[in-house]
Amino acid sequence: MLATIGRSIGSLPVDAADEDLFRALRTASPEESERIAALLVARHSGLVRWLASSYARRGVEIEELRQVAFVGLMLAIRRFDSDRGVDFATFASPTVRGEIQRHFRDRRRLIRLPRRLQELKAALGAAGDELVQTLGRWPRPAELAAFLHVDERDVREALAAEDTFTLPSIDDAVTEGAGPGLADTLGGPDARLDLVVDSHMLRGLLAGLPARDQEIVQLSFFDDQTQCQIGGRLGISQMQVSRLLKSALGRLRDQMDTAA
Repeated sequence: MLATIGRSIGSLPVDAADEDLFRALRTASPEESERIAALLVARHSGLVRWLASSYARRGVEIEELRQVAFVGLMLAIRRFDSDRGVDFATFASPTVRGEIQRHFRDRRRLIRLPRRLQELKAALGAAGDELVQTLGRWPRPAELAAFLHVDERDVREALAAEDTFTLPSIDDAVTEGAGPGLADTLGGPDARLDLVVDSHMLRGLLAGLPARDQEIVQLSFFDDQTQCQIGGRLGISQMQVSRLLKSALGRLRDQMDTAA
């Protein structure tokens, strides 16, 4: 991009300091303003790309994030006051971050913050832009609270509140870089889960059996009694117990197959 700007901008060389470029920007013609802004964008493109990359892997393409970040950089260029003695990169960073976060809030957010926190976060962004000009750094929570005349605890709550931008993909790597995806850590199907479902269903079907059949199933499978013991308890023969048990199990099996 530098090559397309030319060797000088008006009376300024392309290697002029940022503060000189911003001073020239105030009185420049529309054409010169575009060239100065383009030079500032080119100079700070590395910072913008780095800030955009810190928001990667949140469901938004990196190129889209970079475009939004460059919009934030242009906003910072328009707002910057070089007479306050603050380094431009220091001022631009929170402005670019704010624009990226606003992009997520407006288009990608799944869960909305309470209005109170939304309004405070917006006020904190504006206050931060103003205070960074004076302090030369991003203000601390106590300084933001004093500036806005609000409780510091509310400021900390708003700063800590994270909008939910997107749900992570189970194909995402667990750690940065290459490695197993989240899906690889979840394990495979567990047959025991089917037993839980079947047990829940069976409990309801058992309640529909005649009382004697319910008791035979209970004594046989849950109390571990033999058919002879069950017959003696119920006053029937072992053969009758076997026949009743077989009939009850067949009925339960048919009902479960139908339900499935």
